[in-house]
Amino acid sequence: MRTRRLGQWIRVAVLAGALVCMAATQAAGLLIRISDDKGHPVGDAVVTVLPQDPAMKLAPRRASAPATKIIDQKNETFIPYIQTFRPGDSVLFRNSDTMRHHVYTFSPLKPFEFVLVPGDSSKPIELDQTGVIAVGCNIHDQMITYLYISDAPWIAQSGANGQVEFRDVPAGAWNVRVWHPRLRPGKPDLAQSTTIVAAEGTKTLNFSLSLLPDSRRDFDREHTRY
Repeated sequence: MRTRRLGQWIRVAVLAGALVCMAATQAAGLLIRISDDKGHPVGDAVVTVLPQDPAMKLAPRRASAPATKIIDQKNETFIPYIQTFRPGDSVLFRNSDTMRHHVYTFSPLKPFEFVLVPGDSSKPIELDQTGVIAVGCNIHDQMITYLYISDAPWIAQSGANGQVEFRDVPAGAWNVRVWHPRLRPGKPDLAQSTTIVAAEGTKTLNFSLSLLPDSRRDFDREHTRY
């Protein structure tokens, strides 16, 4: 009996290993390179990857439990400038400055406002709808941060090198979308369609963005309308 059970366990383990290997061989890498109209790399761009077939339902790749992420305020600056969230995550604002801040947003996705004195933190605010929320300080106009909430299976932000790499995108047809806070408000995300073929290895897509001036240096209230 023990020998039979051991044999069954081995067969199950081998089958599971084969399925994992099969899934791995049917996935490939996807490299996104983002630059401005002068060819300089663009950081702080949010890249999402979604299936072209709307019937293909893929759950967001996330931790099992919703997360609470912190937006700090230091030297009259929101840190980080952009933060990505999954629906159900929460955001908490903290004031590490020596002056008070009046945090607010007009976004219909989750309007809120409150004053934080030095050393104070807000209560966690749940973000339950997808979209972009611009948050400012009603005392210091140059302060702004963006909350990007998405249920896309893959999401990441570009670094200073202007690149995002996903290593395990399944073979198939995908839409790759790029958003940046310095794109003109009201315009749709830049998008490209691509087909992943595992045998071809890593696929590379290039995006060129025409960006407005940095609102943290040249404040424009139009950017609070997300």
